[in-house]
Amino acid sequence: MHSEAQRVAALADAQHKAAAFFDRIEQSLIRPGISETQLTRDIAELGRREFGIEQNWHKRIVRAGPNTLAPYDENPPDLTLGEDDILFIDLGPVFEAWEADFGRTYVLGSDPHKLRLRDDVAAAFAAGKKYFQEHPQITGSEFYAYVRQLAERAGWEFGGQLAAHMIGEFPHKSLPVDKAVAWADAGNHTPMRGLDPLGRERHWILEIHFVDRARGIGGFYEELLTVG
Repeated sequence: MHSEAQRVAALADAQHKAAAFFDRIEQSLIRPGISETQLTRDIAELGRREFGIEQNWHKRIVRAGPNTLAPYDENPPDLTLGEDDILFIDLGPVFEAWEADFGRTYVLGSDPHKLRLRDDVAAAFAAGKKYFQEHPQITGSEFYAYVRQLAERAGWEFGGQLAAHMIGEFPHKSLPVDKAVAWADAGNHTPMRGLDPLGRERHWILEIHFVDRARGIGGFYEELLTVG
């Protein structure tokens, strides 16, 4: 079994690699006129070719325009990126048996409302991480309520059913953990910090999903909450 220091280092390394992967996606793949489906295929090929990614612990998500309103569980119809569009990408690549979970929002064009949404989800992530660090006894439901407040304060609606979820060695979903304690949502009244069923520290991913239903757009930002 890995020591806690080894687990933290491995999770941080996986996230660092995911960030580099996203940089390459932004530099070489995102462009007007490409469909979500084709961009998803191109991302998979880039991941295999340049980063050795053969496994993903959750489905690849590429959503543009009104599809950015859709939460994780939905599978909206394929769209094509426009000249003045917004999109987000959410990937769960596995690097050497360690999971990453990384999400970013991109804006094509100069629409100030879309740019503000992109920037606000990043700012909310930083605020949520700071709040988590300052409240060592926080429960999942308390954290979920705080993240929803961040959306409201910025003038958006929170679009997700949870604010955070556990992560770890692949496949973390095989752990005998009840979703009631593995997700930070309205129903989780247990402290987020503590040990998992194998006696290890719990590590969490923070998900920020803000939406503007009137304009038909959403923004997403995701990475490690408990490391870094």
